[in-house]
Amino acid sequence: MISRTLGPEVGGSIGLMFYLANVCGCAVSLLGLVESVLDVFGADATGPSGIRVLPQGYGWNLLYGSLLLGLVGGVCTLGAGLYARASFLTFLLVSGSLASVLVSFVAVGPKDIRLTPRPGTNGSSLPPRFGHFTGFNSSTLKDNLGAGYAEDYTTGAMMNFASVFAVLFNGCTGIMAGANMSGELKDPSRAIPLGTIIAVVYTFFIYILLFFLSSFTCDRTLLQEDYGFFRAISLWPPLVLIGIYATSLSASMSSLIGASRILHALAQDDLFGVILAPAKVVSGGGNPWGAVLYSWGLVQLVLLVGKLNTLAAVVTVFYLVAYAAVDLSCLSLEWASAPNFRPTFSLFSWHTCLLGVASCLLMMFLISPGAAGGSLLLMGLLSALLTARGGPSSWGYVSQALLFHQVRKYLLRLDVRKEHVKFWRPQLLLLVGNPRGALPLLRLANQLKKGGLYVLGHVILGDLDSLPSDPVQPQYGAWLSLVDQAQVKAFVDLTLASSVRQGAQHLLRISGLGGMKPNTLVLGFYDDAPPQDHFLTDPAFSEPADGTREGGSPALSTLFPPPRAPGSPRALSPQDYVATMADALKMNKNVVLARACGALPPERLSRGSWSTAQLHHVDVWPLNLLRPRGGPGYVDVCGLFLLQMATILGMVPAWHSARLRIFLCLGPQEAPGAAEGRLRALLSQLRIRAEVQEVVWGEGAGAGSPEEEEEGDFVNGGRGEAEAEALACSANALVRAQQAQGSGGGPGGPEGGDEGPATALTFLYLPRPPADPARYTRYLALLEILSRDLGPTLLIHGVTPVTCTDL
Repeated sequence: MISRTLGPEVGGSIGLMFYLANVCGCAVSLLGLVESVLDVFGADATGPSGIRVLPQGYGWNLLYGSLLLGLVGGVCTLGAGLYARASFLTFLLVSGSLASVLVSFVAVGPKDIRLTPRPGTNGSSLPPRFGHFTGFNSSTLKDNLGAGYAEDYTTGAMMNFASVFAVLFNGCTGIMAGANMSGELKDPSRAIPLGTIIAVVYTFFIYILLFFLSSFTCDRTLLQEDYGFFRAISLWPPLVLIGIYATSLSASMSSLIGASRILHALAQDDLFGVILAPAKVVSGGGNPWGAVLYSWGLVQLVLLVGKLNTLAAVVTVFYLVAYAAVDLSCLSLEWASAPNFRPTFSLFSWHTCLLGVASCLLMMFLISPGAAGGSLLLMGLLSALLTARGGPSSWGYVSQALLFHQVRKYLLRLDVRKEHVKFWRPQLLLLVGNPRGALPLLRLANQLKKGGLYVLGHVILGDLDSLPSDPVQPQYGAWLSLVDQAQVKAFVDLTLASSVRQGAQHLLRISGLGGMKPNTLVLGFYDDAPPQDHFLTDPAFSEPADGTREGGSPALSTLFPPPRAPGSPRALSPQDYVATMADALKMNKNVVLARACGALPPERLSRGSWSTAQLHHVDVWPLNLLRPRGGPGYVDVCGLFLLQMATILGMVPAWHSARLRIFLCLGPQEAPGAAEGRLRALLSQLRIRAEVQEVVWGEGAGAGSPEEEEEGDFVNGGRGEAEAEALACSANALVRAQQAQGSGGGPGGPEGGDEGPATALTFLYLPRPPADPARYTRYLALLEILSRDLGPTLLIHGVTPVTCTDL
């Protein structure tokens, strides 16, 4: 029950502890029965009515407990039917004994009762001690109202409220007996609450009545020194013994059969693997005799302890942990506002659940702080073990319902009107055609998000009017498996559209919720490079030869189509590719184009890597290289966006060793040093550590003025196509020259015997697409020339402010 609510990790650990509590509870009942038998029949019995026929001692006591355990185990092994008949017989015996005790309180007159000497004392050398049965006397009741704790007769320790509660609580642990036997009941939903409530009310009434009658008629000495005083005041003492023996046998049978059912449930759920495999064995009638024998063996081990009150404290703590978990299950369901949680018990309230959890935890630590801490530690270790082992995922977890409830509440409070640039973070929408060829980009985008929203978007081409069913929903499972196997923190959003461009518009508009919506579109670069199948080379995607994963689910390689063959038609034309970029900018979304990310070393894309074996550069060019005379590009919104994204990447552990290099492009008429000083001052304000290098750019940039270079950059100007390509080639050569110098290919490179760090990733300023769609193809060709042979490159155009120098 707890597993199906709180999940197999918590339920399995609590279930195992509840099982151990029942096992120990069975041992406590048997030890109490042995103690009661030896008080009368033991060779060392010192009471006036002792028969003294049974030898005593640790070994003999263990033997008696084992024989009684054999009797109890035999009844439970034969099935629940025999247990039910035996329980009814014990109920009749206990009821008769109880009736005789109640009558005796009224019918028996005042008398003095000789007390049995304490264990370890020489009773023959001490004067006899007496307790007093006074009959109904108000003075006796008044004297018994105080605490007056004494030493425990078995351990010698001073008793207190917690220790007395621990012993008494074991008489109330049958409250879960009905739930433990739910599989044997015809109508558990009716029988369990009705039977439990009746049993609790009946037991409470009997206990209160016995407490009142005892404190009204027996002095404190008799109550503390003679645990069997009911027999001394009874009209017929043997009937009291019969009731005590029947009660102990019934409690031990209830604990043993309950433990076996709990163990069988744990084994059926396969939470602990082969360790509990024997507990799955059942008889032809459905009795889990394997679990009974398993539990019988554990009870036999617990009997070796021999100390009744010491064991009672541990048992009580284990029971309290289990009861707290039951209360927590109901409390979680109520707080999660689960529509299907409709308890039929009309007095149910989350207040009582919370009170139950708090009370159980409080009493655990009052009874035994060590046992309470140890039980919680054991529960944590078991939960960690089950989490590492993995468990069923189809039960439905209340944690998911609670998360939904809380996330919905906080999303409503995440007011976009209160956003501030100080707390800006990238929220990425990565459009993926086929994940086989996009794994490196998928992981790089995961590093760039810096705790922001990350959505994997995919467009399925089609028209719902012409299809018999929605083709989108069945594909979510494959994409979610991809996210799990790639170990990225991403959501998945799929859509159906007649074209990729329309699908991208859908995703840009509706992905996310409330204040968590993508602000940046990430696309792979549109070039003629042959697609690669990273599923074949990535270790995380290595799969068995039979095409199935653990658990029998199909391999990801069978869920996604093979990469597009070189030269085959694409789902997206160059015109639509640039148009998709333009659509994103119109929607005030930033755009990132990623090229050659497959060349990034695996350690740079690994999760949690601290690779410092070789230093690398991250180069940032915050100036539009296709508009050399456009002014100080590093201080505009787009240039600052580049700096911010490069800085964010440097915060990722796998990129800590990379050095940030910013290239400051000077015009032919600009004096060296002045612009660098302004940039360094800006970097200091922004708390960005980087190396700044000045390069001359813009000499011989042809005719035309900045006024001619309208919105849309160089591509929209009046320059010719050949001149534009020449400028793009020159910009590409400039970037490659700086990369070569950094890696030792320049003047200070290998020829000089000194090889420097290589460039791992290059950030380039992405010019805005031209306003005229007829120029889209030319624009894309210039981007291809600009970024050719630069290695892993991100071309970025930012449209939103992302940096702030205010506190």
